[in-house]
Amino acid sequence: MANKQKILIVDDDNNIAELISLYLTKECFETMIVNDGESVLPNCESFEPNLILLDLMLPGIDGYQVCREVRAKYSIPIIMLSAKGEIFDKVLGLELGADDYIEKPFDSKELVARVKAVLRRSKPVSALPESREDKCVEYQDLSINLTNYSVIYMGEPVDMPPKELELLYFLAASPNHVFTREQLLDQIWGYEYIGDTRTVDVHIKRLREKIKDHANWKISTIWGIGYKFEVRNG
Repeated sequence: MANKQKILIVDDDNNIAELISLYLTKECFETMIVNDGESVLPNCESFEPNLILLDLMLPGIDGYQVCREVRAKYSIPIIMLSAKGEIFDKVLGLELGADDYIEKPFDSKELVARVKAVLRRSKPVSALPESREDKCVEYQDLSINLTNYSVIYMGEPVDMPPKELELLYFLAASPNHVFTREQLLDQIWGYEYIGDTRTVDVHIKRLREKIKDHANWKISTIWGIGYKFEVRNG
């Protein structure tokens, strides 16, 4: 029997946390509840969650800072939970590395659906089953392997979540081809994704922080359209 997927629930309101745990337990997830930000990193190591549900308004270290700390060490998917529904708060959460953002109060079915959707998106997909070839693109000082989900940049491995790697691979596999944000969203996240094109911008920003412009290639913005992996001749 397959192991249950683990969800770490971080909320200082234990009643809400217990309710979320009940919803997820009914869907055959294993859950753990912590009520403060300081407990998150230690439990990432001991509990090894597949996903973190993270409330923003926590005592001590708030959810934004927790997200920063988790992202510095792990690629665990994060869904932020907050009563703050302003666009600024959502964009900030995504820029810090969250995979989704749910406003409180939320419907239990929507919460479960989003958890399952993020877990599906974060799980590395097999490279086209009809092909046994390694899915790898290589440029000077950059190798992106979709078969084993690895990136080597300047001779060193780079840790990145699956969707960042898939986005980088997709762009690099079609050098100098311009893709719109909508095309990238559909190709990498799929039609089922609950989100908007800013998700693409946030992921591009995170890629650029890890993979700097090279003399022979770079990720270029085509203003008003989208992005391309620009390769310079020579």
